[in-house]
Amino acid sequence: MVNSKIIKAYIESSKPRVVLLMIFTSFIGMLLANPLSINLKVLILGNLGIAMMSLSAGSINQLLDQRIDRIMSRTKGRPLPAGILTTKNVVIYSLLMSVIGFFILFYYINILTAWLTFGSLIGYAFIYTLYLKRSTPQNIVIGGAAGATPPLLGWTAMTGQIDMIAVILFLIIFTWTPPHFWALALHRKDEYFAAKIPMLPVTHGEQYTRVHITLYTLMLTIVSFLPFIIKFSSYFYLAGALFLNSVFLYYVIKMQLAKNNNLANVIFNYSILYLSALFGFLIADRYLVLLVNFKNYL
Repeated sequence: MVNSKIIKAYIESSKPRVVLLMIFTSFIGMLLANPLSINLKVLILGNLGIAMMSLSAGSINQLLDQRIDRIMSRTKGRPLPAGILTTKNVVIYSLLMSVIGFFILFYYINILTAWLTFGSLIGYAFIYTLYLKRSTPQNIVIGGAAGATPPLLGWTAMTGQIDMIAVILFLIIFTWTPPHFWALALHRKDEYFAAKIPMLPVTHGEQYTRVHITLYTLMLTIVSFLPFIIKFSSYFYLAGALFLNSVFLYYVIKMQLAKNNNLANVIFNYSILYLSALFGFLIADRYLVLLVNFKNYL
């Protein structure tokens, strides 16, 4: 009989919430690429392959961060520091997930998506976790490129090529990542300090970090308007983006003016809602435009 506690531990070792957000944006990328003629095989197998390689990357991240996770209260209950899983368990699990995921993408989707996903795994699990995270306060900016690929991967899975809108989807998540994680770093500054991780508030101070959160949120606002600017999306998306960015900027500027971190956790949690809702507006807008055009055609 399979132990449900062990199964749950393997899932938890893969950062399931992060993977769910990645698959959601990958799914949206697929729908945006071909909204009228969705290939169900690509939709199912593409997301399965991307998910399995994301699970592998999350497991490798926790494998390499065992020492840090034991120190931080936010992470000390994870399966490895808690002793539920062993290093050997997680190595085997991550290898299986990555090999099977790559096989699915390479043989059933396309070579471009397989190698881009593999590159994202290497970028996040090794370059970011093993080197950038421990060596530079710009870790999340540089390493954010690996975590920004899911909508681009969804697009290439459907089309087999990289187009302008796919790059814009990538840029949205790339510019979203710094304010998202720096807000968390402000909220958990003491834990990162204890773990000797050079996050921006540890190396440059809280005010410097708040300024950079504000600057990157302004940059994100501009980037989020690009789908409308290139005429990929309509005023419906623009209205949604304006509302979501207004709330984001309100929280960020309020924290900046208050010169304290009381809103840091609120901003971190809102940023997750923001990204999900923004991509939701993108796909809703896409189908709304198609529906309007169809009615006009009739």
